[in-house]
This record gives sequence, C-alpha cells and structure tokens, in this order.
Amino acid sequence: MTFSSLNDPVDIARAEAALDAAWHQIKASLKENVDFDSERLRLADIVVSLIPIAEDEADLARRAMERYYKTRPSGC
Repeated sequence: MTFSSLNDPVDIARAEAALDAAWHQIKASLKENVDFDSERLRLADIVVSLIPIAEDEADLARRAMERYYKTRPSGC
C-alpha cells in the first residue's frame, strides 16, 4: 500500500482515516467507467504527501479532496 512510506503508527492511522473519509465522498462523484482502484491509489498518494502539513484527520481529508479535484483528469 502507498502508506508503506510512513513509519509512525499515528501517521498511518491518520492517513487511513483521512483516505477513507475523502474516498467516501469522491467515489460518489466519479463516473461509472472510471478505474476506481487507480483513483483510490492516486488519492492515497495525495494523502501521504499532505501528512506533514495537516492538523488532523479532518484537515487531511479536506486538503486531499481539494488537491484531488484540482488534479483530476477530465475523464473522471
């Protein structure tokens, strides 16, 4: 999993919680023909990149969704 780059158990837990929260909202907005697995992995990469600057899980999920939508391919 993408979180293998994280060493701190607290960071891993925060990342997992934020990913689940963000994915729950993002998945509902995706078109049916989208590769959900690859989009979830893309979101997980975004979550990992934002760990150092997020205040908590909610902030991490919010920032991840913002970044995801800003960088989302047009076919999604």
